[in-house]
Amino acid sequence: MYSMLIKLELKQMLRSRWMQLVGILFTLIFTAIIVIQQMALPDVEGFTRQTASFLNVLLFLLPLFILTIGSMSVAGDVESGWFSLLKTYPMTRTQYIAGKYMASVLAFLLVVVVAFGVILALGGFLGGVRLPIIFIILTLLCIFIFVSLAIAVGAFAKTRLYALSLSLVFWSIFLLLISYALMAIGTVVAGHVLQKLTIIAMHINPVEWLRFGYFIFTDQASVLGPAFYDITQFYSSPLGYAVYVAVTLLWIACPLAYANLLLKKGERR
Repeated sequence: MYSMLIKLELKQMLRSRWMQLVGILFTLIFTAIIVIQQMALPDVEGFTRQTASFLNVLLFLLPLFILTIGSMSVAGDVESGWFSLLKTYPMTRTQYIAGKYMASVLAFLLVVVVAFGVILALGGFLGGVRLPIIFIILTLLCIFIFVSLAIAVGAFAKTRLYALSLSLVFWSIFLLLISYALMAIGTVVAGHVLQKLTIIAMHINPVEWLRFGYFIFTDQASVLGPAFYDITQFYSSPLGYAVYVAVTLLWIACPLAYANLLLKKGERR
């Protein structure tokens, strides 16, 4: 039953017009970045700028797509009664959440693979286009984290429209509001206080956490400035790598556990 759920959910997501449009848009945007930068930038620095552009677009668009589509998928099951029907089969809540998670991860992995495939194929004609392994790993982590968050949002919302609204709220908080709030706070507090708040925000914001990971694992932490020398030195050590992995796993596991708790409370009601 568990494997059948994964196959069914994956098939439904791939047939969704939303998912198909996401795949096309994702591919077109990354293709446009390649063409523009290959035409406008010298080959010597093309790799660094291309990767930075890819990373910015990835962390801006992919969380939006995953949160909206993933949360509406879960909320749609609850709203339509499909989840109630599934409970009559020999399947636990944990199996439902795990199946939903695996299907969503595989669907978005397919979208990313297609987009990256087009990038590399086009790069073969234009020359100088590569995707570093760290960028690919962070892309996978982005999918793992935000699919987990999407399932939690969908379990909380219980209706598709509410799930869509909540997804946009969380996306705005992660991508915009936290950064703007830090800039506003920076005008009224001392520099060392702002530094500590920035470090805290980095740990509670998955987007900035992934961006920080890119700087650490590509040995580009110097771009963060001397104020963050201690934190970058720590995360550049073996212990820091272990802590980074642990925090990332918490970002994946905690929303799934919360979703399980929400669905359990819904059953009791």
